[in-house]
Amino acid sequence: MTRIGDYGFGFCRGLTNVMIPDSVTSIGDDAFYGCSGLTSVTIPDGVTSIGSSAFEDCGNLTSVTIPNSVTSIGYQAFSGCTNLASVTIGNGVTDILDDTFHGCSSLTSVTIPDSVTHIGVGAFYDCTNVTNLTASFMPSDFDEY
Repeated sequence: MTRIGDYGFGFCRGLTNVMIPDSVTSIGDDAFYGCSGLTSVTIPDGVTSIGSSAFEDCGNLTSVTIPNSVTSIGYQAFSGCTNLASVTIGNGVTDILDDTFHGCSSLTSVTIPDSVTHIGVGAFYDCTNVTNLTASFMPSDFDEY
């Protein structure tokens, strides 16, 4: 298997832990959308893209490490992950799209690599508890409303 298809595991509320196989290179749109029981996910180094809303509304997901191999993260990929506390974004990512982490109200720690050149509208909107931000970008890199 090289791809987790669109809606592949959507609304699998009993799913608690996901270890994506090394053979997977892409995670489709809404692949794990609404998996409210999901607490941890391991994304291997071979994954190059995470689709739009791939992990949206996975309310019990607590941390995510996006490997260096990922070059694109889709719109709202982690939106509504209300218990997500820590995010590390790999060096391959150049764009953080609109609403990617919108509503991640428990997010306290974010690491954004130098490779990121664009942060979209509302990418971290309503992330009211961020206390530790590690990033190398200028404010002009943010989209304006």
